[in-house]
Amino acid sequence: MPHLDPEQLSLLALYEGWEDPEGREHLEGCAECAADYAALRRTVDAVRTTPDTSRLSIPGPQVWAGIHGELGLGESVREDPLTAAAPTAAGGQPAATERNAGEPAGPPPSNVASFVPRKKAWWQRTGTWVAAAAAVVLVAAGGIWAGTRPAQPTQLAQAQLTPLAQYSATGSAKVVESADGSRSLQVTLDKDEARGYQEVWLIAPDLSRLVSLGVMNSDSGTFQVPAGLQLADYPIVDVSDEPVDGNPAHSSVSIVRGTLTS
Repeated sequence: MPHLDPEQLSLLALYEGWEDPEGREHLEGCAECAADYAALRRTVDAVRTTPDTSRLSIPGPQVWAGIHGELGLGESVREDPLTAAAPTAAGGQPAATERNAGEPAGPPPSNVASFVPRKKAWWQRTGTWVAAAAAVVLVAAGGIWAGTRPAQPTQLAQAQLTPLAQYSATGSAKVVESADGSRSLQVTLDKDEARGYQEVWLIAPDLSRLVSLGVMNSDSGTFQVPAGLQLADYPIVDVSDEPVDGNPAHSSVSIVRGTLTS
């Protein structure tokens, strides 16, 4: 009899009202899939609720011994940290007596359940159990993540900036739009070659109109694009070399230039 695939199990475990009558009928007759479903339900409950720590038990020293041996830890951490932190009886003696060397270990404490490995489910044997469990956890937490994760900016256009005249700097520019609709131009150059200072402009295709976005004091900068300005009307990105003369007009000396394309 074919088993439910990981995606079906994840959806059934995640949504109690998920419309999949055939899948739920299969769970009633397949003990293996039912066990896998129960395991995924526990994962969902762990994500959605606060675990009940009152049901947790203190592991016996054999658990730490197994961890110590599996990880190949040193002698300095051989002692079970839980045993080391355990309270002592009257007179300062350990509450639990130590066994003599060579004496066989007694049965584990009554509050520690014996571990009996269950036969791996089919979706664990095929290596897809990680994807199934991860899908449940990610989707269960998706509502919280979607509500807190900030929207990512959208890139609207970009340009490669090439040098003009006696300059050799190169770079790139891109226009991005934030979630609130505001736009910004991000400019990056491989060096600052200005003899005065660098100013960033958007220019019309025929070079007859231009808008200054601001001064760039290093080899990169981010500049707000005025609301209502159409990039198609001002597609040229220009970084000019401006003298410190108090004149707000373009110096007609450009270091780099490039055209924005979507």
